Amino acid sequence: MKKANFLFILLALAAMNSMAQTKKTVSAEQAKMNAFISGLMAKMTVDEKIGQLNLVTGGEATTGSTVSTDVEAKIAKGSVGGIFSMTTPEKIRKTQEVAMKSRLKIPLIFGQDVIHGYKTTFPIPLALAASWDLPMIQNSARIAATEASADGINWTFSPMVDISRDARWGRISEGSGEDTFLGSEIAKVMVKGYQGDDLKKINTIMACVKHFALYGAAESGRDYNTTDMSLDRMYNDYLPPYKAALDAGAGSIMVSFNDINGVPATANKWLLTDLLRKQWGFDGFVVSDYTGVSELIEHGLGDLQTVSAKSLNAGNDMDMVSEGFLTTLKKSLQEGKVTLAQINNSCRLILEAKYKLGLFEDPYRHCNDERAKNEILTPANLKAAREAATQSFVLLKNDNKTLPLKKSGTIALVGPLANTRANMPGTWSVNADLVNTPSLLEGLQNVAGNKVKIVHALGANLTADATLQTHSTMFGRDIPRDNRPEEEIIEEAVKIAKNADVVVAALGESSEMSGESSSRTDIGIPETQKKLLAALLKTGKPVVLVLFTGRPLAIKWESENVPAILNVWFGGIQSANAIGDVLFGDVNPSGKLPVTFPQNVGQVPIYYSHKNTGRPLAEGKWFTKFRSNYLDVSNDPLYPFGYGLSYTTFGYSDIKLSSNTLTKGKSITATVTVTNNGAVEGKEVVQLYTRDLVGSSTRPVKELKGFQKISLKAGESKEVSFTISENDLKFYNSDLKYIAEPGDFKLFIGANSHDVKESAFTLK
Repeated sequence: MKKANFLFILLALAAMNSMAQTKKTVSAEQAKMNAFISGLMAKMTVDEKIGQLNLVTGGEATTGSTVSTDVEAKIAKGSVGGIFSMTTPEKIRKTQEVAMKSRLKIPLIFGQDVIHGYKTTFPIPLALAASWDLPMIQNSARIAATEASADGINWTFSPMVDISRDARWGRISEGSGEDTFLGSEIAKVMVKGYQGDDLKKINTIMACVKHFALYGAAESGRDYNTTDMSLDRMYNDYLPPYKAALDAGAGSIMVSFNDINGVPATANKWLLTDLLRKQWGFDGFVVSDYTGVSELIEHGLGDLQTVSAKSLNAGNDMDMVSEGFLTTLKKSLQEGKVTLAQINNSCRLILEAKYKLGLFEDPYRHCNDERAKNEILTPANLKAAREAATQSFVLLKNDNKTLPLKKSGTIALVGPLANTRANMPGTWSVNADLVNTPSLLEGLQNVAGNKVKIVHALGANLTADATLQTHSTMFGRDIPRDNRPEEEIIEEAVKIAKNADVVVAALGESSEMSGESSSRTDIGIPETQKKLLAALLKTGKPVVLVLFTGRPLAIKWESENVPAILNVWFGGIQSANAIGDVLFGDVNPSGKLPVTFPQNVGQVPIYYSHKNTGRPLAEGKWFTKFRSNYLDVSNDPLYPFGYGLSYTTFGYSDIKLSSNTLTKGKSITATVTVTNNGAVEGKEVVQLYTRDLVGSSTRPVKELKGFQKISLKAGESKEVSFTISENDLKFYNSDLKYIAEPGDFKLFIGANSHDVKESAFTLK
């Protein structure tokens, strides 16, 4: 045998042995866990097993009207598996000590709604998506996990990966927008940020993907409402982000409130068993949403015992707050409505999660007072939150280079969002300090320095309707009302505007005008605020609209009349300082819309990746009889998906393809040269889209398939390349087979979904 061949065989054998050892190690760890859990379960009574399926509130905060009672007594009996909405090492240690005195000393898991940061609150998820900055988004989750775990928490109900194309739905603010690809990429990095590479590490927490499934497609945009869609849309558009998050290793998943094709998700066996377990192979545990089990009664599925049995049989492992499992499953077991095997399986999955978190080794591992003192709200964390906010803002309009502002002269700052601290962090910031968070007035002064005089007036109430304002400022987000006549309040603002060099109008939504149970039929700026804005424009002064929102707003009039619009969403506790950074040009805005902005609510749902009809409207046309269009408005969005301006401008070369033919199993490369044509450094999100021109099923007119965020100095050019393979072209056909079909494709690269360069290739 030749020496070279012998050496090759030795290397191959060594590699195989290494792989076997790795497999053995993994199998050994799995076997160790299985043996431990089996040994523990052999000691457990049926009541104790059912107790592990019971998740209760800790009494600090809730997301529903029901609050758990007699919690301590239930823990002592082994009737509680986990607690949520409890924080601080001291409280959690005391509660865990109660569990450690129970018969089998099974530790509790502690969950919390850590949605966009913990105490260092980052921009709302929709705003984070607008950054298109995956490393930054992952880092925000990493910081959130570090802070939450330092405060005793080991489980977060995040990420929310629901695709939504309906701006009326309030919870669109909690997700990543309308696009499947972008949403999937963000889902993966969020899970990695929370869980790291080892859940037993002290600074990681278990992710819980939500809401499974299709929650963002609720009919009429009304929260908790029915969802009904084709399998084609489900598999191609809505399911992939959940799958991506689970493939990234998420340890748990939360069931959605809505029904799906007639069966509520919490009792939907096709969803929770056939799809989740059998098709996807998910081996973590499933938890209901808040009182999701008992709400099956209102859905019309039966009494508490009946719906609890249906939920467990469907594949739901843990009952959040309803306590239907705790109070009825034993009776259902005795009556043969559920099996012991089902109870055992759910119990095992929850115990496995606790094992993976290291809670059996040390139930107090997340109860370290020193960590709580030293790792929360650190200067580095606050700096990261401020930078993240600046990256999330989207410059929608900037006529006559109104922005950036000069750090001199007088600025009139007006509007109901100008001097509120509590509304800066945004919805679902349950752990944020609403008292010490800077207001926009304070933030602008912090950044501007002493050479800028900032004068302030309210200008308008949030809404003219006092009751609506109360509903829109819940959970400590109050904006005091001025009860003077509307005209008098506006005139006060106009007066200071006339004596200023520029006007900054802080308008839009309060933080609780989006989020859970905050659906809106009118998605415009409230009328009283629009009146203020019109009056400010009449002064002849340059007006900058700083737009606060948790959803796409219908701002056609504002877009046509206001010279500069900066959409700031809700940027977290450093939002005010970050807005100052961008308004004064210390940071060049680079955010791009993860959602389409409609001209009016009548266009909703509106999204870029729609399908063609058999009678499509020709490009550039407003109305053609017997075509798919409206009588009163064009089909075009106000601002397309992926849109966002900068203080500089970017130019794109034509696309260069390495080949016009893509062979299965191979790849081609598409390259453009992007040039910064302006005078300042800036960041650009270069976006790749494709279109399958002929398919066995109808295909979208465009689909995002890749993006890169690059930084270019003034005058600098950079080549940006994307690799396209057969996998990028796959979709679920009418038989739900995941395939790429040979044929012709268009390829687009550009600054947003509308403004693109075009090329073409063929898949052989």
